[in-house]
Amino acid sequence: MKPVKKAVLAYSGGLDTSIIIPWLKENYGCEVIAVAADVGQGEELSGLIEKAKKTGASACYIEDLRREFVEDYIFPTLQAGAVYEGQYLLGTSFARPVIGRRIVDIALREGADAIVHGCTGKGNDQVRFELAIKAFAPQMTIIAPWREWDLKSREDEIAYAEARNIPLTITRETNYSKDKNLWHLSHEGLDLEDPNNEPLYDKILELGVTPEKAPDKATYLTLDFAAGIPVALDGKALDGVALIERLNALGGANGVGLVDMVENRLVGMKSRGVYETPGGAILYKAHAALETLTLDRDTAHYKEQLAVRFAELVYYGQWFTPLRRALSAFVSETQKKVSGRVKLKLYKGNIILAGLTSPHSLYDTELASFGESDYNQKDAEGFINLFGLPSKVEALLNR
Repeated sequence: MKPVKKAVLAYSGGLDTSIIIPWLKENYGCEVIAVAADVGQGEELSGLIEKAKKTGASACYIEDLRREFVEDYIFPTLQAGAVYEGQYLLGTSFARPVIGRRIVDIALREGADAIVHGCTGKGNDQVRFELAIKAFAPQMTIIAPWREWDLKSREDEIAYAEARNIPLTITRETNYSKDKNLWHLSHEGLDLEDPNNEPLYDKILELGVTPEKAPDKATYLTLDFAAGIPVALDGKALDGVALIERLNALGGANGVGLVDMVENRLVGMKSRGVYETPGGAILYKAHAALETLTLDRDTAHYKEQLAVRFAELVYYGQWFTPLRRALSAFVSETQKKVSGRVKLKLYKGNIILAGLTSPHSLYDTELASFGESDYNQKDAEGFINLFGLPSKVEALLNR
């Protein structure tokens, strides 16, 4: 082990990081400074400073990153329309770079020798955190205890904690691996490790209810966008944090935003996760609908292709890369006229479009109408002849 005098730990107070503080003290003999990032996990931050110090940390910072998280990571990804493997709205993925960057700032300010994270050697988060660290402190030593210690499972971790009287908020029966922030809540492990098991939704859901338990009456809402950014809900201007919180409440109550999927991790294995993203699902639906009204066909189709790559970059932890910045520049250009109002209906797990308006609408009622218009239908004949000419030539040759 490389000698370390002072280490900064990405601290959540969950199972992994709760035991990492004493483990570092026992194995490296170093000072440990814990850094907890507030990205909207709410009550999980309660008592964290006291807990970190009781388990051996010399200090614990709680950094409020909610606004930065929304404005610099969530909204650019929403504008891109990026969805990983068609379902995952990237809730954990884009939280890691904002956390990693702030931890680097604190580590450099504190003169730390190393940055420590609690990610396992099987997961994606180890990559996301470490790429963020390498982007801003390329010479910094990184310690990943899961790649060093003898503990083999979460059960081993619980036993380690019990032996040292470290308080935990979970038991062996509720030992799901969860990640919560302003955007989503993820669930992995236990019975979910078998894809054939239906999730025990009544046991695990925290942000909302199942569609079966949603109200029998639909909920209507309107969202206003300015240049691809949501700025108002039901006519009331809200900042990004408040808007997402309100949409989470509305969406959760109506059972929307539940995803149960088997995804391809960056490290090569498949994993099964259940995601709650009620507010995010609403925003993605509204934003995509508004783009159908305001983007021309070629730009919209090309943007769909780039959205897949953008989602991969976010999922793979490559936020701080030239390609992501370049794609974001393209996305920003496409969003200049994505402004307007979207009306939606939420009903038992469904998000249903109920109306669209925009000052930049490319929809021309007179052109599209089945009624009488100035459109010359005879023009279509020449267009079809030229558009179909390659097919005609090939058919004649084959004959």
